[in-house]
Amino acid sequence: MNLNKLKEAEKGFFEYYPEGFEDELLQPIVKRHNTAKIGESVREMFAPDNFAQPELICENFAKIVSKSSLISLFEKPKVRDMVKGMSLEQKDMLSIGLYELLHGDKKEGFESLVDVLSVYRLAKWSIVTLIPYYYAREKNFFIKPTTTKNIIKFFELDGFIYKPRPTYEFYERYSKALAQMKAQVSSAISNDNAGFTGFLMMAMEQVQK
Repeated sequence: MNLNKLKEAEKGFFEYYPEGFEDELLQPIVKRHNTAKIGESVREMFAPDNFAQPELICENFAKIVSKSSLISLFEKPKVRDMVKGMSLEQKDMLSIGLYELLHGDKKEGFESLVDVLSVYRLAKWSIVTLIPYYYAREKNFFIKPTTTKNIIKFFELDGFIYKPRPTYEFYERYSKALAQMKAQVSSAISNDNAGFTGFLMMAMEQVQK
């Protein structure tokens, strides 16, 4: 990690937005994404007891994907159609993968979710990491391909090779790297993980202007 670049990015960000993500100028973006409210819904929808109803879990999965501003409009109908067309066995598998990812063996859950989504060509970083992010916004990271590749390059994160197919090994290592970066900046820009990577994205865009 290039710490100098990170600190320069932080300094530049606060020059534009002195109050961080509480700054008035950023409120339209914050309200559009509405991550706090969606996070509350996700914690209710995917509470451990609800996993006794796999069909409900799968319906909730499609609902959150449809509602989220973090997922492209192109992908949303594909996820809705996937859930509608799933067999009971496939819904069980999707539900089990989500349960393990959120409440049990994260590696097993991550890989199971990727396997299920792969059948429908939907094993994409944004879809796989969406629910974990909303469930624990201060702990889990939402991974967006272009932003991730740019962060690795711009902030000089050594040893990372991004690949389109999600793997738990990359997810775990990259999350640790981002957590280390978060620890170096003000809590005003790091209390929400998607907000933090959004800050990094805005910082990179500002440099390129």
